Amino acid sequence: MNAEPHASLPTVAADASDWRWQLQHAVRTTDELAARLCLTEAELAGARAAEAAGLPLLVTPYYLGLIEASDPACPIRRQVVPHADEARTVPGDLVDPLGEQAHEVAPDLIRRYPDRALLFVTDRCAVYCRFCTRSRLVGAGGGARSEERLAGAFAYLESHSEVRDVIVSGGDPLAMSTERVLAVVARLRRIPSIETIRLATRVPVVLPQRITEELLSALRPHHPLWVMTHFNHPRELTEASRAALRRLADAGFPVMNHSVLLRGINDDAATLATLFRGLVRERARPYYLLQADPVRGSSHLRTPLDTGIRLMGELQGRLSGIALPKLIVDTPGGFGKVPVGPDYVLARDGKMTRFRSPHGVEVEYWDP
Repeated sequence: MNAEPHASLPTVAADASDWRWQLQHAVRTTDELAARLCLTEAELAGARAAEAAGLPLLVTPYYLGLIEASDPACPIRRQVVPHADEARTVPGDLVDPLGEQAHEVAPDLIRRYPDRALLFVTDRCAVYCRFCTRSRLVGAGGGARSEERLAGAFAYLESHSEVRDVIVSGGDPLAMSTERVLAVVARLRRIPSIETIRLATRVPVVLPQRITEELLSALRPHHPLWVMTHFNHPRELTEASRAALRRLADAGFPVMNHSVLLRGINDDAATLATLFRGLVRERARPYYLLQADPVRGSSHLRTPLDTGIRLMGELQGRLSGIALPKLIVDTPGGFGKVPVGPDYVLARDGKMTRFRSPHGVEVEYWDP
């Protein structure tokens, strides 16, 4: 199940600032990783297991450069370096935690809500995150989906006009060539009932060189296009990634961020506050703080649900509303996202409700 080099990429310049160079020179093997980082025995075992049969190893040189080479607790490292704990299973672990296979209405098209659908266009990413919800699929060798393979999905969307919002995902659609991304977006735009197209991508985080004027110019005529990205830690907000966010915003792409709550990576209020403020500074809206999905092999990175609820309580009133995401549990089996958070209602009695404010003050509200 090892990841193959990305296909259909144009000629690659010998320049680390070129996104195609970054993909071509990504670390894919245990030996390559061990040559760059001081791996622990648990990391070595995890990397060897991943290389043999698990979720593949893939890290761009850019993102690898954010890792502390000798610190196993580095928050960037823990997201992408395999660990022996990936072989451990715990109660509640699922191969397909969001029930996507059960909700597949056409090849590579998932529909879990009345008005929106998720379209898989590739199984490749620029980096493979160790907590990936779709670890069963990514890097499996198929690469970008052909027009023929996606024909059934487009036919379904054309015949179901109630679907107004399509999330283009995978894998990472922006890890494909501009030509392929444009072909998918243009095809969706020919379906009159589709109002909004979202590009689900971690490229601004792990491969910001990809956000080129060529890409933006190609996609801009097909607005409204939303970018749903995936920053998890303030260290990911480098000058390069900030510049990528600015380029997206300047080109008219609203940017929304999903952060996954991860043990030992971002499970404290100060880290999250710094991340969310940094995103807002670059006109990217913190949208969801996601309880990590119970995908098999990721239990060592998941937090108790109470941790997220406590953190949201600490952040409420401390951050501007535009910097405060919703804490979300994507329920197992594909039955939808549920917002959770602290309970600020202390009592109800007729028309009187007693609240606890974020400042700890009890306040009575009389319902008119």
